[in-house]
Amino acid sequence: MSTITVTFKLNGKKVSGQTPVQTNLLQFLRETMSVTSPKFGCEQGNCGACTVWLDGEPVNSCMVLAATVEGRQVTTVEGLGTLESPHPLQKAITEHYGAQCGYCTPGMIMSAAALLKKNKAPTREQVVNAIVGNVCRCTGYNKIVESVLAAAEDMR
Repeated sequence: MSTITVTFKLNGKKVSGQTPVQTNLLQFLRETMSVTSPKFGCEQGNCGACTVWLDGEPVNSCMVLAATVEGRQVTTVEGLGTLESPHPLQKAITEHYGAQCGYCTPGMIMSAAALLKKNKAPTREQVVNAIVGNVCRCTGYNKIVESVLAAAEDMR
């Protein structure tokens, strides 16, 4: 089995790791980089549990080969904020009860934060469209959408 070294920026810091050439980004982040916020879900790009940003755009990390991130920028939910200084969306998810079990939350936050990066005043419909690729089995999505809208208001 052939392995390669991948060097890239992870949450703003330059990192390197070795991986088999056929490993996807989700496995690489979790198993080699010890970043466990992207979750295993469907492993077919349908559920959004593994959503991260690749060069600032949301992607399903299960559908991206780790080798393709060479020299690029990968951002996970840890790269958005810290416990001491959370991103407004992370704060709103907590304050507006947008998470239940939390399994989908990192991917949901990454998709919604990508919307808020581009659109400071999204409509409810735009929020729904931004998170349509993220499956949550616990909530009815209303609290998540309300959280995103509250974060947008706080960010203005």
